[in-house]
Amino acid sequence: MATLEESFPRGGTRKTHKPEKSFQQSVEQDNLFDISTEEESTKRKKIQKEKTKTKRLKIEKRESSKSKKEKFEILSVESLCEGMRILGCVKEVNELELVVSLPNGLQGFVQVTEICDAYNKKLNEQVAQEEPLQDLLPLTELFSPGMLVRCVVRSVNITENGKKSVKLSLNPKNVNRVLSAEALKSGMLLTGTVSSLEDHGYLVDIGVGGTRAFLPLPKAQDYIRQKNKGAKLKLGQYLTCIVDEVKSNGGVVSLSIGHSEISTALATEEQNWTLSNLLPGLVVKAQVQKVTPFGLKLNFLTFFTGVVDFMHLEPKKVGTYISKQTVRACILCVHPRTRIVRLSLRPIFLQPGRPLTRLSCQHLGAVLDDVPVRGFFNKAGATFTLKDGALAYARLSHLSDSKKVFNPDAFKPGNTHKCRIIDYSQMDELALLSLKTSIIKAQYLRYHDIKTGAVVKGTVLTIKPFGMLVKVGEQIKGLVPTMHLADILIKNPEKKYHIGDEVKCRVLLCDPEAKKLIMTLKKTLIMSKLPIITSYNDAKPGLQTHGVILRARDYGCIVKFYNDVQGLVPKPELSAQYIPDPEKVFFTGQVVKVAVLNCEPSKERMLLSFKLLSEPEPENESVGHSQKKKRAVNIGQLVDVKVLEKTRDGLEVAVLPHNIPAFLPTPHLSDHVTNGPLLYHWLQAGDTLHRVLCLSQSEKHLLLCRKPSLVSTVEGGQDPKSFSEIQPGMLLIGFVRSIMDYGVFVQFPSGLSGLAPKALMSDKFVTTPSDHFVEGQTVVAKVTNVDEEKQRMLLSLRLSDCTLGKLASTSLLLLSQCLEELQGVRSLMSNRADSVLIQTLAEMTPGMVLDLVVQEVLEDGSVVFSGGPVPDLVVRASRYHRTGQEVEPGQKKKVVVLSVDMLKLEVHVSLSQHLVNRKAKRLKKGSRYQGIVQHLEESFAVASLVETGQLAAFSLTSHLNDTFRFDSEKLQVGQGVCLTLKTTEPGVTGLLLAVEGPAAKRTMTQIQKNLEAVDEEEEDDDPALTTGTKKKHSLAIGDIVTGTIKSIKATHVVVTLEDDIIGCIHASNILDDVPVGSSPTTKLKVGKTVTARVIGGRDVKTSKFLPISHPRFIRTILELSVRPSDLEKDGHTALDTYTVSPMEKIKQFQAGQTVICFLKKFNVVKKWLEVEIAPDIRGRIPLLLTSLSFKVLKHPDKNFRIGQALKAMVVSSNSSKAFLCLSLIGPHKLERGEVAMGQVVTVIPNEGLTVSFPSGKMGRVSIFDVSDSYSEAPLEEFIPQKVVRCYVLSTEDQELTLSLRSSRTNPETKNKIEDPEINSIQDIKEGQLLRGYVKSIQPNGVLLGLGPSVEGLAQYSHVSRCSQPRKDLYSKYLPEGKLLTARILSLNYQKNLVELSFLPSDTGKPDVFSASPEPPLVNQKKDQKEEEEKKKKKVKKSQKGKEEVKLLSEKKELQRPQKRQGKRERQQSESEQEGVNKRLKKAGTLEEDKSSVEVYYREEEEEIEVPKLLPKGRQTNSTEVPRLQLSSGFIWDVGLNSLTPALPPREESSDSEEEEKPHQATQKKKSKKERELEKQKAEKDLCHIEEALMDPGRQPESADDFDRLVLSSPNSSILWLQYMAFHLQATEIEKARAVAERALKTISFREEQEKLNVWVALLNLENMYGSEESLTKVFERAVQYNEPLKVFLHLADIYTKSEKFKEAGDLYNRMLKRFRQDKVVWIKYGAFVLRRNQAGASHRVLQRALECLPTKEHVDVIAKFAQLEFQLGDAERAKAIFENMLSTYPKRTDVWSVYIDMVIKHGSQKEVRDIFQRVIHLSLAPKRMKFFFKRYLDYEKQYGTEKDVQAVKAKALEYVEAKSSVLED
Repeated sequence: MATLEESFPRGGTRKTHKPEKSFQQSVEQDNLFDISTEEESTKRKKIQKEKTKTKRLKIEKRESSKSKKEKFEILSVESLCEGMRILGCVKEVNELELVVSLPNGLQGFVQVTEICDAYNKKLNEQVAQEEPLQDLLPLTELFSPGMLVRCVVRSVNITENGKKSVKLSLNPKNVNRVLSAEALKSGMLLTGTVSSLEDHGYLVDIGVGGTRAFLPLPKAQDYIRQKNKGAKLKLGQYLTCIVDEVKSNGGVVSLSIGHSEISTALATEEQNWTLSNLLPGLVVKAQVQKVTPFGLKLNFLTFFTGVVDFMHLEPKKVGTYISKQTVRACILCVHPRTRIVRLSLRPIFLQPGRPLTRLSCQHLGAVLDDVPVRGFFNKAGATFTLKDGALAYARLSHLSDSKKVFNPDAFKPGNTHKCRIIDYSQMDELALLSLKTSIIKAQYLRYHDIKTGAVVKGTVLTIKPFGMLVKVGEQIKGLVPTMHLADILIKNPEKKYHIGDEVKCRVLLCDPEAKKLIMTLKKTLIMSKLPIITSYNDAKPGLQTHGVILRARDYGCIVKFYNDVQGLVPKPELSAQYIPDPEKVFFTGQVVKVAVLNCEPSKERMLLSFKLLSEPEPENESVGHSQKKKRAVNIGQLVDVKVLEKTRDGLEVAVLPHNIPAFLPTPHLSDHVTNGPLLYHWLQAGDTLHRVLCLSQSEKHLLLCRKPSLVSTVEGGQDPKSFSEIQPGMLLIGFVRSIMDYGVFVQFPSGLSGLAPKALMSDKFVTTPSDHFVEGQTVVAKVTNVDEEKQRMLLSLRLSDCTLGKLASTSLLLLSQCLEELQGVRSLMSNRADSVLIQTLAEMTPGMVLDLVVQEVLEDGSVVFSGGPVPDLVVRASRYHRTGQEVEPGQKKKVVVLSVDMLKLEVHVSLSQHLVNRKAKRLKKGSRYQGIVQHLEESFAVASLVETGQLAAFSLTSHLNDTFRFDSEKLQVGQGVCLTLKTTEPGVTGLLLAVEGPAAKRTMTQIQKNLEAVDEEEEDDDPALTTGTKKKHSLAIGDIVTGTIKSIKATHVVVTLEDDIIGCIHASNILDDVPVGSSPTTKLKVGKTVTARVIGGRDVKTSKFLPISHPRFIRTILELSVRPSDLEKDGHTALDTYTVSPMEKIKQFQAGQTVICFLKKFNVVKKWLEVEIAPDIRGRIPLLLTSLSFKVLKHPDKNFRIGQALKAMVVSSNSSKAFLCLSLIGPHKLERGEVAMGQVVTVIPNEGLTVSFPSGKMGRVSIFDVSDSYSEAPLEEFIPQKVVRCYVLSTEDQELTLSLRSSRTNPETKNKIEDPEINSIQDIKEGQLLRGYVKSIQPNGVLLGLGPSVEGLAQYSHVSRCSQPRKDLYSKYLPEGKLLTARILSLNYQKNLVELSFLPSDTGKPDVFSASPEPPLVNQKKDQKEEEEKKKKKVKKSQKGKEEVKLLSEKKELQRPQKRQGKRERQQSESEQEGVNKRLKKAGTLEEDKSSVEVYYREEEEEIEVPKLLPKGRQTNSTEVPRLQLSSGFIWDVGLNSLTPALPPREESSDSEEEEKPHQATQKKKSKKERELEKQKAEKDLCHIEEALMDPGRQPESADDFDRLVLSSPNSSILWLQYMAFHLQATEIEKARAVAERALKTISFREEQEKLNVWVALLNLENMYGSEESLTKVFERAVQYNEPLKVFLHLADIYTKSEKFKEAGDLYNRMLKRFRQDKVVWIKYGAFVLRRNQAGASHRVLQRALECLPTKEHVDVIAKFAQLEFQLGDAERAKAIFENMLSTYPKRTDVWSVYIDMVIKHGSQKEVRDIFQRVIHLSLAPKRMKFFFKRYLDYEKQYGTEKDVQAVKAKALEYVEAKSSVLED
């Protein structure tokens, strides 16, 4: 490139060259001595001559004046390329890689996997076994520094910091790839590795395909004795060998490794070396062709030329070489593209097999001044002459601090520079220099330079869980372990240290050989002026120094110093006072000052003491002075205190050991607001508190704080001491000092404080600051503004600003801290020996089960228990925790402890059987579980897991500042939550620890909760009433008034009386007899005058009715009545009831009483109807008590009108709330035999459901009572909150026993009961065939549940006919809950035993293991086939009335086009019927004029709704093979039951014709005119028929029509498929098959696609109506006759559409083996797994695809998977895939385009614009840039504003101008 550099000097503008030209020139100029044509083989020479002749003439003219130096280039990283073979020298041997020195100062790395294949195989075995293998030696034993190795360049990568890294391989397979077996000749010098040890020698891997190389033992003996110290050669050992003998045309080669043979080996012409297979390390005889000051040009092996650069001349002969001189040279490298051969004349390389001796330089690290330049080489570097005359070299990257400041002119020969020796190149035997200022000034260059105890500066590189990595020098990194990050252990180091921060560390340990550097950041150690101990010899008795506590044990403390020196502080030497438990006083990582007592260096033992001997105070000192000494407690110091007494606000304490008085306020006892008062209550005088922080000091007293977060902040040194240290953006931990209306003042431990204004207090709107924070509360504050002059700062307490990390981890930390403190309170309670009650409470933990006696049932429904372990113990269960159980005083109950109130000394318990009988199921840590909130504390909640009944605690706050909740955000008892478990075993607290999932996953509170809750919102008052009269009135109750109707509302009418006085007429006071269903208020009209009687007065503010004697009665809204009966009466005696309070009035109503009420509104949230019985009596009708019809429950607003009169029954009147609970469906007693509506609360897998009722009672539905027909997934359609119709089977137990069977809930329908109820063994008989669910696998057989309390056992001999199936198959193929058919073999009524059989011979069903991978018996297939045939017949027979299991609960007759066949046998509930009708309507209406009638009907097991099938069938995804669609409306995916019967049989029509004939015969003879008319009519009919037949749009209506059509178009697959569909709609399966076979024979063999369409239709047909065997046969035939891949894909598609996912998965696995090189298969499989929500599986599929597919396909496949992720998976992952791909291929415009499409479809506008912004700044061809600008413009025109459109145009213009200016230059 030197010529280019001369022609186009650096700086200024450059003309751009076409890529191909510059490439040709670069290749040309790579030649060192302008001899490229001579270096090639003769053939290449001739070709090249013509191509380069003209260009060479021009270049030579320009170059004539140049020096030889400018043409000279030496090796640089850029000139290395993949596949280049090069000789190297092992520089360093590490555990997992070799560092190899390459010629010209370069170096590369060989990974452990690049040694040889045999070594890799052993490595894999070791990894699989997870134990070291004996015959696998580490690299350190296989290689040694100085060893010469032949390498091949694998890759040249750019590292994260921008440096280039060369990856090499020693694998003989890669190095000797250029050799073939035929090319091997005797005497060749090769390298190889030992691949195995044989009896008579060694097999050596030389990497030549088809060649087996053997090293006989005798030939290896000398080497083993001299070089290997007598040890045998090991696997992977690297050898330089000589080919001794070649046999079988290179098939077998004998090797020798004798030193004398190898060191004299020469490459000769007889060995037929060529430029393409020439290997580095070969020694050749050569002739000097040309001599230059910078090297030689040699001629060798007759035809080849090569170059020797100045670094590789023999040092003693430099300047003595002459032309034609004969020399011996060693090949260093061969460039695979340019074919340049580099050689070396150094003597050390001329003796192969001999290692290099000089491996380092004595002056390494020395800084040298005024070193003269010897020569400069473009793209490589410069050489320098050292003082001793030796040559030194600096790479280009080390000549200046950066590329920008680099100046080539500064490196002219003779110029001097300041350098530093940084390394030594063994291959060139010269020192490597650096001129970088940073390296010259660097304190340390190598690990050897760093001494233990030195204080060093470094930069934070990264923070890991094990510590922090710090960069100390250019190539030096050190580790600061987690324990050494601060004086105390900090939990979140990333808050204190950030990447790039400069830190000051002290070296604890430095091991240069292992490159290990351990440092500390503990301030005390860094600042310490005391002498350090780096060895046991340094430890002299009496020496005082600083150390770090490594462990605290009961025998004392182990203290660690520098260089891993350790000593012991025995227990007596810990303190002047006796310390019983050192583990509680001292902590690991604590910095301590110690004195050495004794040391024995030989035994490495040292005794230390914490008792540092100091001078005692003189006794004659004044008292005042001693007091001052005592008071020397500093702010920020941690002290131990003793409680003296309790005051109103906190604790008076004494600071130990000098008993200095201090005060500890209650809020400062804990970070948790609720735990402060609790600790205060239980702490007693004399108790000692450790690690208490001194906050402030005044004349009167010291103020202390025990908040753990503040203590750790101070210990970690994270608390700023002055305003100068505070910067905006810092996060600080403090506490609320005071609360004002305008904000909150926050104080920090150092005494500094700041204001958080109201606007920055919370992300929520703040009305009153005291609602959000309390004084003394711990908070995290972010500094937003600092005013140093005024010593003020503004803070933000908003969660969005003050987040300390992931909310889940913070939430868990707060919870565990809170529970830890509560455990501390328990230990304080247990120390109270005076009270057994308190000690008992201290031992009680949540989850404990107690046996108690009911003492009393309170009015609010809660229960008080007695009979606990202590007589005075108060135990309560709320109404919710009764779970609807009937309890009476004296009854014994088992209860579960939920919480212990340590202040009120009460225990909260639950009677729930789910909690009492909790399951011991293994839980997974980190998994999500559904929970129900059972108990709420201030800062955390206790929930029970739905699956097991275990109790888990989760924090209600996720941050210290997160204290305020709106009512809508607050949790309630009974609410469902989603929990992620963090522990799987309850600890000492008795609770599992969990974190709540997103609030969106919370489910509504249970219905009974709604019933209990009072609707706090008062009725929506009429504005006319609220703004009503402010005037006084003089009217009294009983007065007759006249007024005008002003407005009419739902339940009342507003009337204006004289003097603008407002009155109100309630709906109950309009008519005497109110017809049910009418709206009385509609009888009155606005503007009409009415006469009414005053019957009461309502207070405007409280809406309460006031007695006439009340002083405010004269300002009330008058309540009026227009009932005729009221107007007739005199006086107001009958109306005095209004003076009674509404609460008392409600109590007058009895349960069962009937009332007329008026609907006010439907409360959607609470799910009830709000009604009014009278103006002051309100009621509620829970939704479930409005109707037994699902239709009504689904749309109550359509069935009830506002203001409508309803006849309701009182359910309960004893409520303390001001409303009546009513019912529209009669009494709600839930007695045996009653049908009621309930709501699903929980679904218990394989067991059943829990259902709640409006009354608060709970019931359980067994899995056997869910339906009259069992199914594989009986609970699948039930979800919490679903409304179900229940039949009460029993009320005996605490929970009701219910049934959802339609035979119970709807007996009048008289359904066929497929699976009868079995409640006892008496309900079954021997020989009976029953279905049941697998309960468990027992040692003696399979246990099958036949009913809620009846189980049967099938012994293993009666389970399957498979030949001895493995035991583990039972649990896999017969999981709990699997539906099986069994025959009763025998019954034992006395022992209650039922023996069953599942064998096909007994049940008539397939073998239970028919789907298993085990080989079944031979005759099993036959049985199965017969069974399938039976099943098909059975299905056909049962078509006239098949029962539907899931949604439809009726029998349906199939419909005919002309007439309906009978009525339905069974009525369905209204809502279900309506839903079905709608679905049928949607799916396709019955078209009277078409013969192909479609009736959509469900198969028994089918769950997909038909409307969903239609669009599915019609869509064709771009990634899928399109399936043929039919216009006739036939759907391939419906089941057999959906087909209509055959068309009306022909016999009927023939009968009718026969009947007509005699009738015609009896008619009179027709007249001539009549006959003429008849003839004309017949001709007309014939014309119509002919026209119809000729009409191309006519639909065929019979088999004959289809036959005519297929004759005219025999190759049209659409016609054949319509013909098949015609037969299928007539349920003639065999005829459809026959049509398909005809089609396959008829369609021409050239029409491949048409034939494939028929095959696909046949596959579809067999999938739906055939057996598995028939489908397999058709599939095998289809594969033979079509392109196999297409058939496979179609069948996979068919399986997926018919939801046979297992079969589809198996088929895909077959395809992946057979078509692994086809990307379509991988993409289809990826889409399949993603559609099944298996994101993890799709990631694995992509990895497998990339391993199997060729590299050129990778981008397309990755792009397709990313698209699939966008459409079916996680959009964020899809973006990550695209971003990763574009970072590798930034110029792939097709990928950019797809990415843009996807983001437009699935992303936000901001994301789309960001991508467009990136893409229009790419450096692409103008044509492509135009395409992207146009897309951007189109996007903005569609979605953006005019301003956005103009901005895009401006950017396009800017791009065009920039391009044109470059061209002009």
